[in-house]
Amino acid sequence: MTDTPPDRLALNPKSPHFHREAIERGIGVRFKGQERDDVEEYCVSEGWIRVAAGKARDRSGNPMTIKLSGEVVPYFLPQE
Repeated sequence: MTDTPPDRLALNPKSPHFHREAIERGIGVRFKGQERDDVEEYCVSEGWIRVAAGKARDRSGNPMTIKLSGEVVPYFLPQE
């Protein structure tokens, strides 16, 4: 695995952008200069993140998400 996080990453295992190795290694996301720990999915090249919209759920039980646009900087968390 490289030292660069993927351009697009999703936490949902059913998504085509799910990368188990990257998630197990630990990824942090800085959005518009602030650390975010509630990110469900992100895309650096398109400049957006998806976050859960409160406690709302869809028919399948997955969290409803909203898309926020801005500067996205993913990074790997330090290894312990």
